[in-house]
Amino acid sequence: MGMGRHGGFLHPMREIGGFKTCPGYALQNGAFELPGGINFTITSQGATSVELVLFKRRQSEPFAVLPFPAEYRVGNVYSMIVFGLEIDEFEYAYRIDGPYDPSKGQLYDKNNLLLDPYARAVAGQSEWGTRPATGFEYRGRITSSNFDWHGVRSPHIAMQDLVIYETHVRGFTKHESSGVANPGTFDGLMEKIPYLKELGINAVELMPIFEFDEMRDMRIHDGNLLLDYWGYNPVAFFAPNTAYSAEHEFTNEGDELRRLVRALHKNGMEVILDVVFNHTAEGNEDGSIFSFKGVDNSVYYLLAPDGTYYNFSGCGNSVNCNHPIVHQMIVECLRYWVIEYRIDGFRFDLASILGRNEDGTPMHNPPLLESLAVDPLLSDVKLIAEAWDAGGLYQVGSFPSRSNRWAEWNGKYRDDIRCFLKGDSGMATAVSYRILGSQDLYPPTKRGECASVNFITCHDGFTLNDLFTYNFKHNEANGWDNTDGESHNNSWNCGIEGETDNQDVNNMRRRLQKNAAAILMCSRGTPMFLAGDEFGNTQFGNNNAYCQDNEISWLDWSLLEKNKALHDFFRYMIHFRKKHPILRGHTKPAESRFPETSLHSNVPWDANYKEDTRVIGVTFAGRNAEDTEDDIVHIAMNSHWESHQLCLPDLPEGMFWHLAVNTFNGPENDCIEEVKDMYCLYSGISWIQPRSVMIFVAAKPQK
Repeated sequence: MGMGRHGGFLHPMREIGGFKTCPGYALQNGAFELPGGINFTITSQGATSVELVLFKRRQSEPFAVLPFPAEYRVGNVYSMIVFGLEIDEFEYAYRIDGPYDPSKGQLYDKNNLLLDPYARAVAGQSEWGTRPATGFEYRGRITSSNFDWHGVRSPHIAMQDLVIYETHVRGFTKHESSGVANPGTFDGLMEKIPYLKELGINAVELMPIFEFDEMRDMRIHDGNLLLDYWGYNPVAFFAPNTAYSAEHEFTNEGDELRRLVRALHKNGMEVILDVVFNHTAEGNEDGSIFSFKGVDNSVYYLLAPDGTYYNFSGCGNSVNCNHPIVHQMIVECLRYWVIEYRIDGFRFDLASILGRNEDGTPMHNPPLLESLAVDPLLSDVKLIAEAWDAGGLYQVGSFPSRSNRWAEWNGKYRDDIRCFLKGDSGMATAVSYRILGSQDLYPPTKRGECASVNFITCHDGFTLNDLFTYNFKHNEANGWDNTDGESHNNSWNCGIEGETDNQDVNNMRRRLQKNAAAILMCSRGTPMFLAGDEFGNTQFGNNNAYCQDNEISWLDWSLLEKNKALHDFFRYMIHFRKKHPILRGHTKPAESRFPETSLHSNVPWDANYKEDTRVIGVTFAGRNAEDTEDDIVHIAMNSHWESHQLCLPDLPEGMFWHLAVNTFNGPENDCIEEVKDMYCLYSGISWIQPRSVMIFVAAKPQK
């Protein structure tokens, strides 16, 4: 679109609503600052007219309304530059008129104030858990950041070398035991970086930080305030959640998040965002109209023939991700987060919706997923799919993956490992596949070597502590009579439901948690675990704490001291994984000619697993990082309630198995750092105790 210019500068062409204006940059969506003016661009296919509505900060009535004249429109794009505005003095929204016929998916109404789908910041959201008594509506704000990254760059860690730590920004430090100066904020998380670095993780996956409204479904149950705590109901895709900032950042929204990303990068950690493009907070036909519905309802959402909403998300609506306009918005959004915030990766919530056609059917080669896989600005970014949705589409192992760019949350890894850990029969073969990288699901020739993100716990479900403390979910505090949340958790309470003083039960629970950590860190694929699992954090049996902004969800850091032995074991296993590259992927072949991977039972080379096989062994063999010696590791796992004699594979002459980990032992010797301090198994025969894991490394006897 052309615009008035004079001497190379923007030149006003006409006055509208008391402001000088000219046609804007129609190719750039959203609102952004220019020398002397602000550019506003919005697209609507069905609009008959569009108005820009300007408010003074926190005022209920607009101080100016600027209709877009016909000459400021090109096709379906409305673009205008407004002069004389100071970005720290106003908020903005749109009014869009057009046909209103819900049966055809048309919801245009000139009385609705609409948030810009490309808004970089949302006004009125900076105070967690509060809302003005009257006259609230979402409005956009203009941001202007000259953030100094101090030359810090992303560590660019290979996918197979990541250890991902999933956490919630608020819940990570909100508990008084966190000891931080700014609890529940980006700054609070930044204060915990020394802890994360010492633990050994090198990627932080943040649950949703797009602007969401925690007050959206606010309610009181049993005297407790319940909020949309998790944040899986986005209001604006381009805007960070300002309630996660310790200080109000007028015009500089997002700088505190940038400081966090810079600090994590400086300390060798990548940042992955959990992003929600599958639905929005506008809900179904009974939901509110505050942005996408009023801009172009039939463009942004998947609609049934009668104009109602397909609900593949379980949250009322489903975003029409493969419509060209929405497709473009999502690509531009991810580019924005990578460029402006230097984000390293994205985990896509209910990603199967991103592959549905406009009629809701799954597509063979979804245009959006292909675009994200080949986009040049996203070429170094991790793309991780939660490969299912609430509409019954389950694509673990079959998610559309062009150029081997997509990894997946491996839900089958979670389920199989859980079943094995609690002693189910018939799991040996499946578990061996999972530990070896789930090549039955992700053939390397089709999916590459890094498609599986292995996890046993995540935000959605039991914590690791609760996995071995409860047979049943206990979600009564959510207010739905314990009907919400997954009922089939493959958990085991070790004989007593809930917390107990029975020391034998508690010892077994702790051992099972260590077994889980050991198996996770010795599996091919990218390990991920839930924040707090390393020190036994509990949600008291609640496996769907989406609405619990309280001690149910907040990490209790006092448990770090109480369960220090568990924390130290997690830390050991993370460093053990880093120390042995053969656990993470291919190396040069072992000079001893051991195969790179091999399967065993309690007898060497016996992989003829039966229904009652509960002792399995996996050997990894290659070269160490310096290529100075063979790197051979054997993991023996016994899920049986009885002990078994264990015979290990013969080693080359002069080498012997050394016991690095035995989860049956007490915390004083369950893991050993140095080979010289490890027990040397000269005979190659040992006993593996009930429900325990042993890890051996091959080495020459140490003097």
